[in-house]
Amino acid sequence: MRDGDTIVALSSGALPAGVAVIRLSGPKSGALLAEFAGALPQPRRLTLADIADHGEVLDRGLVAWFPGPHSFTGEDCAELQVHGSRAVVRRLLRSLSSREGVRLAEAGEFTRRAFESGRLDLTAVEGLGDLIEAETENQRRQAIARADGGLSRKIAAWRAVLLDVRAEIEARLDFSDESDVDAALPANVAAEVAVLRADMLDANASFEHGRIVRDGLRVAIAGPANAGKSSLLNALVKSDVAIVSDEPGTTRDVREVALDLGGHLVILVDMAGLRETTSKAEAEGVRRAHAEIARADLVLWLVAPDVPEGERPATEGVPIWVISSKADLLSLAEASFDVISSATGAGLPELLARLEAFATDRSGVGEPAILSHERDRAAIEAALAALADFDAELEQLELAADAMRRASDALARLTGEIDAEMVLDRLFAAFCIGK
Repeated sequence: MRDGDTIVALSSGALPAGVAVIRLSGPKSGALLAEFAGALPQPRRLTLADIADHGEVLDRGLVAWFPGPHSFTGEDCAELQVHGSRAVVRRLLRSLSSREGVRLAEAGEFTRRAFESGRLDLTAVEGLGDLIEAETENQRRQAIARADGGLSRKIAAWRAVLLDVRAEIEARLDFSDESDVDAALPANVAAEVAVLRADMLDANASFEHGRIVRDGLRVAIAGPANAGKSSLLNALVKSDVAIVSDEPGTTRDVREVALDLGGHLVILVDMAGLRETTSKAEAEGVRRAHAEIARADLVLWLVAPDVPEGERPATEGVPIWVISSKADLLSLAEASFDVISSATGAGLPELLARLEAFATDRSGVGEPAILSHERDRAAIEAALAALADFDAELEQLELAADAMRRASDALARLTGEIDAEMVLDRLFAAFCIGK
């Protein structure tokens, strides 16, 4: 990314489309818009114009002008809404980027400029990225709350308390010989820190809810070979996404399929059957299956009347539901657990209802969780550790002040006020071109 360039990109979806939006940002945006549209329109008003290059009309569409700093990126910005033809968009991008000082945007560069100009902080940027990737209603709600500054405002309030406490400590360190500065900290300082810690602990406790909403509830479909795992996956998603065969060991890799259950993202994970094998390929599949079980939020353990069950995996706190598959091969009297049949569909609606209820419970109810990224949890836990040091060092004000600084810095890393470069490249690389 090069400072001072004007960038241009297609910001709308895949072509062809009814409408395509071409976005510009940078110092030459106004001049380019005036050149191609014939005149610079009034700010923030859509204007119909013939869009031409050196007198050749390329299309007729709507144009908009957003002078900085009151724009998405904080720079001068412009948009051209044209017909979503590949030929139109290709010609416009080629013509615009051929001007001196103008180039095609890199992935996430518009949003990065918004961050660098102070229009967004890192948590809002992440919320915007989550919104772009959102597949379910709950993901949309959570992403909107983050992009709208929900976490940013909470962090600002926490840092304000930390700053006030640190100021009280610094006053005693710097002006201890002044008559109007008491040597002891005010009694309310410890109470304020206690309230702050409780608020941060509550927020940290919501992380698992937020993570499941953002990443999806991972459900591992496990069991011995030929227990009906792939058949169950196909039946639940109503599509032949997995190969089904009566030959044991057919499934050797991990396959993920997403479901939207009542607004919750549920990731169904099909995997190799767990058994001893001399096949190197199948053994690798079994190893991967154990890894998926370890990272799952829920395990469906399938048992079948025509297959020995074998040893169930250790799940270390992860719930495991034992399901009798192939119900068409047994009578209800023979079933020891919940009964399903991928062939007839028996028990599948009930299983889906249970999964939805479980996802609802794990995702939480009410307002979206304030934390949802692993970076969030790491920062909050670092701040909480610093607050614990503060309590232990109250008799040594220099160390107590340092603990307040470390707590504040941990939160500042979340918003990108310090050490932003540590996450910027990774974060914006995940954005699409034109955003």
